[in-house]
Amino acid sequence: MTTHSQSLLFPDLLEIIASPKPVNVASVPQRSPFRYPGGKTWFVPTFRHWTATMFPKPKILVEPFAGGGIISLTALFENLVQKAVMVELDDDIAAVWKSVINGDAEWLANRILTFELSREAVINEIKRLPRTQKEKAFQTILKNRTFHGGILAEGSGFLKYGENGKGIHSRWYPATIAKRILNLTTIADRIDFRCYDGLKVMQEFSYRRDVIYFIDPPYTAGGKKAGKRLYKHYELNHKQLLCACETLKGDFLMTYDNADEVKKMARSHGFQMRLIPMTNTHHATMEELVIGRDLSWMDAFPAVHEPQAEYTTRTIKKRRCNT
Repeated sequence: MTTHSQSLLFPDLLEIIASPKPVNVASVPQRSPFRYPGGKTWFVPTFRHWTATMFPKPKILVEPFAGGGIISLTALFENLVQKAVMVELDDDIAAVWKSVINGDAEWLANRILTFELSREAVINEIKRLPRTQKEKAFQTILKNRTFHGGILAEGSGFLKYGENGKGIHSRWYPATIAKRILNLTTIADRIDFRCYDGLKVMQEFSYRRDVIYFIDPPYTAGGKKAGKRLYKHYELNHKQLLCACETLKGDFLMTYDNADEVKKMARSHGFQMRLIPMTNTHHATMEELVIGRDLSWMDAFPAVHEPQAEYTTRTIKKRRCNT
């Protein structure tokens, strides 16, 4: 049961604990400049609660598939960790994070504020070959905010109708986006950004007990079609990822699509699982799979439950990982 002191520390947890409804993302501070497909803003209250259960307090958060980075940004702004290692293989997204931490946030914010948005202006801008990293960062933000669903993968196109028929103007809030980017300068020196292989970065920190990991990988093989539509880098050896989690000295929390193959792999490694409600981009309520070593702290949430055991312990053999 959640104590009164916990409620004061995490007032937005009352919503997830007291109600079976998914978290209202409007109640969570919006830190990221991205409108990211598969973003984890809705998971922020759960992440806060997870870190609150830890003693001693972790020093570093590693996010091997950072994307829009909302979990890392929340952890830094709210001082849940001292440092965040954000890893993202997509070079377009990487250009934005690199520009922020390398001192180009003000230029990027000003470019956003002064850009006169029109369909023709966007087309002319994104067809130009960027000469610098900050120019590439601006093009990325522009596409992310005017393309359908914020999708940057090949084949994505402009918003047709958007909110109230506003089309590409629906998600273009220059003042808001610029402010978020400028706010990031206050934590930029605590971000260690890598445009690199997330699994290799996990291995680099695997021996440290003061490091925690938030892992939000691309879709599994069963959802490969969706992954290809949403992300430039959508292929991943999920078995290798689960094996890598076994080697970590620090704790980890992983979110996955609710797929039988994932649940089978997680059980074979002896990991615990819970299903948590969330709302997708079409406002439909569905369940996301959470994987970890010990998820008993999630049992305080009435809306959270263990997945049905499709596979009994007799039929599951402990998986051996090649080290």
